[in-house]
Amino acid sequence: MLKKKTPFTRFLIWRYKHISKKNFIYILSILVGLIAGLSSVALKNITHYIAMFFEKGAVHDYHVYWYFIFPFIGLLLVLLMKKYILRKDVGHGIPMALFAISQKNGKMDRRNLISSLLTAPLTVGFGGSVGLEGPSVATGASFGSNIARMFHMNEQSRKLLLVCAAAGSLSAIFKAPIAAILFAIEVFSLDLTFASLLPLLMASVAAVVTRMFFIGEQYIVDFHAIQQFDIQNILFYAALGVITSLVSIYFSKIYFTTENYFSKIKNDYLKIVIAGFIIGLLTFLVPPLYGEGFTFMNSLIAQDYTSAFDAFLYKDTLGNSWVVIGLILGLILLKPIATSVTLSGGGVGGVFAPVLFLGAATGSFFVNFSRQLGFNLSSENFTMVGMAGLMAGVLQAPMTAIFLIAEITGGYQLFVPLMITVAISFLISKANSDYNIYTKELKDQNALLTHDKDQAVLTLLKLDNIIETNFISVKPNMTLKDMLHQAVVKSKRNLFPVLNDERELVGVLTLDDIREIMFNTELQETMLVEFLMHDAPDYIHYGKDSMQQVMNKFQNTSAWNLPVIKNGKYVGFVSKSKMLTAYRRKLISY
Repeated sequence: MLKKKTPFTRFLIWRYKHISKKNFIYILSILVGLIAGLSSVALKNITHYIAMFFEKGAVHDYHVYWYFIFPFIGLLLVLLMKKYILRKDVGHGIPMALFAISQKNGKMDRRNLISSLLTAPLTVGFGGSVGLEGPSVATGASFGSNIARMFHMNEQSRKLLLVCAAAGSLSAIFKAPIAAILFAIEVFSLDLTFASLLPLLMASVAAVVTRMFFIGEQYIVDFHAIQQFDIQNILFYAALGVITSLVSIYFSKIYFTTENYFSKIKNDYLKIVIAGFIIGLLTFLVPPLYGEGFTFMNSLIAQDYTSAFDAFLYKDTLGNSWVVIGLILGLILLKPIATSVTLSGGGVGGVFAPVLFLGAATGSFFVNFSRQLGFNLSSENFTMVGMAGLMAGVLQAPMTAIFLIAEITGGYQLFVPLMITVAISFLISKANSDYNIYTKELKDQNALLTHDKDQAVLTLLKLDNIIETNFISVKPNMTLKDMLHQAVVKSKRNLFPVLNDERELVGVLTLDDIREIMFNTELQETMLVEFLMHDAPDYIHYGKDSMQQVMNKFQNTSAWNLPVIKNGKYVGFVSKSKMLTAYRRKLISY
């Protein structure tokens, strides 16, 4: 008896008959954009209500004095959420999406649909010094991936919809649709073709419209008095580019050092105790480090230092300009520590908001210090451009930095200084390090996609798919006669791995090695394999060698077959011809 088709199955059949693949991708891109927008709004609102409970709710009168304990409570709740509800770790949003594209064929775990929604508000709402854009991107990307899987889309379409959803999330969280498209191109290494541009555009627009419907049209930072670009200030913008690059390098070094330190702590509870203590102490002494910090940024931009440092313990000293400069410098030095400890200690969040915070502080520091030297610079202009410079330096995404800052501030008239500062910051940062905080881990795993098509295709290739195992092995103590009868006559290959009793490769033999003596009956009885075998030209180490390294080994040795070793044991061979065939097929699909 035939199984009755479900309504969804009937819809899929109807879709295959009546809607082309291209048009269906357009429809799905709008759908994932809407969902990404909704998830971003939900994430923002949940976090807002948690924060408001502390700032205007039951604990308002004790808020400053509880700064010390709130971050620890947030990290503890996140840990309990991971252990007992999600039952999985929650990775950093953007690297997790990048890994899904490069190594998992665009597939993301369904638990990622809610994991960031449950954990990020607890981290940020309780004072973790991170932002919401990373979790938002993770949630949106997961929806894009799983919607594509639900409608049985192929690998390329699945990856495209994942990126569309990620871009939609960024578009909604910052109200920056153009920057979201550029983000997909620069960070996700998506090729900007007509096939990808329209879905990206539709997803970004759908997401930002959703955001505007629920939240409105306000900008997250308030630049209401931006001045026109003055050519006489060009050297100051160049100097700001140098300074933001140095702060970017400092941020990255603190981030990686902190991550390395916390990775050595295996006890999760000890980790959050240490992280909670550090963040609590920092936010108690320097309250602007608490949470995302957008309120502080707006006060800093408006040069309202009384409001900016309202919760500061020694706010009576703010009348002195050098005190203000010292406080801002302290924020620049401490914000990377607070952010790094929050993320490394088990918190869930993103670095966009901390980078914007750091950029605003750097720009404000530059303006206030310059005024002490007699130069009257626009606080709003340089604060805004400082945000772009930090983003270009930390994220190494210059076009995203330019358009994101222009969109979220409405400062389109400052494109020239934005370009100057961003270019200098990016070039210096890139010269210092070829990876950013999103890509370092993937680069270490040889799982990073770039705009280099050869490198990208090699990254997408899987070694498991090209390992050949139909080789008959021989023992080193075998006679030539035994080898001929047990291996040569049965094998369709002319290559024979020589293995010991522990299945360790001790050498290789080819028909060419024995061709001249194989019919000598006298030698057949006396000659042993161990006297005929030789070392392989090179070895492929499973799990350690990237596909680029495998290709390099073929080029360096001119070999046609190389053995694969996994945990010291022989696995099989990879042939150059099969690898090149797989490469060509992947290149065509890519």
